[in-house]
Amino acid sequence: MKKQKKSWDEDAMASFFAVERMEDMAAAGKVCTGFSNLFVAKYSASGGTVAYSEGMKLARGVEVSIEPEVGDGNPFYAENVEAETVPGNFTGGTVTLTVDGLLEEAEQFVFGLPEPESVSYGESKTVDVYSYGDAAEPPYVGIGFLARYMSGGVVTWAPIVLTKARFQTSSTSAATQEEQIDWQTQELTADLMRDDSDDRVWKKVAADVTSEEDGIAVLKKILNITEE
Repeated sequence: MKKQKKSWDEDAMASFFAVERMEDMAAAGKVCTGFSNLFVAKYSASGGTVAYSEGMKLARGVEVSIEPEVGDGNPFYAENVEAETVPGNFTGGTVTLTVDGLLEEAEQFVFGLPEPESVSYGESKTVDVYSYGDAAEPPYVGIGFLARYMSGGVVTWAPIVLTKARFQTSSTSAATQEEQIDWQTQELTADLMRDDSDDRVWKKVAADVTSEEDGIAVLKKILNITEE
């Protein structure tokens, strides 16, 4: 039996629904394509109100990894199965930031280093020497950055702020150059905690914006940064 050819309307309708399905698939989620614009600001709180000050650009961001610690869930069993559950709450965590490398101002700020000692050398030359010791007191800080996403070919930026953190002393490593430059980055780790607001927030995520400039403006607003 000869196969009947589809009418033009049937073909057009099939193509229409195929396009609709593709659009639905594209709009169903977003994929991360970048990380940038890493800021820090000094944290303070009074009477349940959180404030930030002395904010600055920390370094050029390479990678970020947030690892929250969550308490055990509380399941309810019925009919011999787990019928309901209350998820565990955030109890702390760490954020690992890979950056190009800290400049002196940012290093002194996040590690709470005392004012540097001016050391004279050579003929009328001086250099600032920063000391890591008992006088160092890392401050509590807020950390903000942009995550870049793509969905259906549209690029957006999500401003993310970790509301209260404290940097750990970082390790130091360096390797000699061989035939080609080996780009060596710096890894920073900070402890995360809830802030002292009434809602005890530990992370804020703003709605995606359509430009990097808008994302930076949102971060600066939350962290009260008036200039870099």
